[in-house]
Amino acid sequence: MAFEPPRRLVRALGEAAPDGDGWLAKLPEVAERAVARRELAVERVQVPGGRSSLVVLVRTGDGTPAVLKLAPRRARPESERAALAHWGGLGAVQLREGGGARERDEGVLLLERLRPDVSVRSLPEAKALLEAAGTLRRLWVEPPGSHRFETVAERTGRQAAAMRAGAVADDEVAPLVDAALAAREELLAAPPEQRLLHGTFRQSKVLAGDRMPWLAVGPDPVVGEGAFDLARLVRDRVEDLVAQPSGASTTRRRVKRLAESLEVDQERLRGWALFRAVESGVRARRVGRERDAELLLEFASWL
Repeated sequence: MAFEPPRRLVRALGEAAPDGDGWLAKLPEVAERAVARRELAVERVQVPGGRSSLVVLVRTGDGTPAVLKLAPRRARPESERAALAHWGGLGAVQLREGGGARERDEGVLLLERLRPDVSVRSLPEAKALLEAAGTLRRLWVEPPGSHRFETVAERTGRQAAAMRAGAVADDEVAPLVDAALAAREELLAAPPEQRLLHGTFRQSKVLAGDRMPWLAVGPDPVVGEGAFDLARLVRDRVEDLVAQPSGASTTRRRVKRLAESLEVDQERLRGWALFRAVESGVRARRVGRERDAELLLEFASWL
């Protein structure tokens, strides 16, 4: 079959690497080779799919449903593989193949099939937050010894440099950027116990499964404190929060409720929620997603 990348993926990769790196052009060939090597039967490409990978619904030689995921190097697929292997299916989707060179291609993951169209986001908000938080708790484990995962300090250091550059050219966001960068410095000065984190956790990254009711997918793993992971969940359904008159107070209650449910310091969660919202808002503005930027920066102003 033709492995046509969904428009959402093409658009997102264009924003991340506007000059391109040739990955999309090579994608059909890579996909065909990955399918043939594993003797898979292809059902369909998942649409709209993700923003950093091509997801193909397949069946293995014995008819077992599975997912073939293909991602460019900048999406760190080998880091995802290492994290999924370390979690071993506890709270996260399982790998369906080993790590030997004959069993894998770089940037290709064969995964357990979940229910791709049913995420925690489909639940009422209170229930969704409860289930998402419970899934996240299972992922926070000790990182493997001598790990090579990026740390929160390293990742946010790169992001901070881009935020400073964005603030220079935009007086409107400069105060929020200053507040976010100050929060980061304070948070990194005395970090608590370090854990392996999902890295991009949100409601849409928790899918229904058969082995367990809910399992996380699509990590961009990082090692750091749990509040960093939980901070992204704080702003889930941000468009709904901004649309309601009580959005600011609802956000503050959400911070308190999530911090208490996962035994995370409330002020540290607020600080990382501020940093991550401002970083995402500045990045959205930089690539022309002005509506997203407005929502994220307004949300950040409430923290």
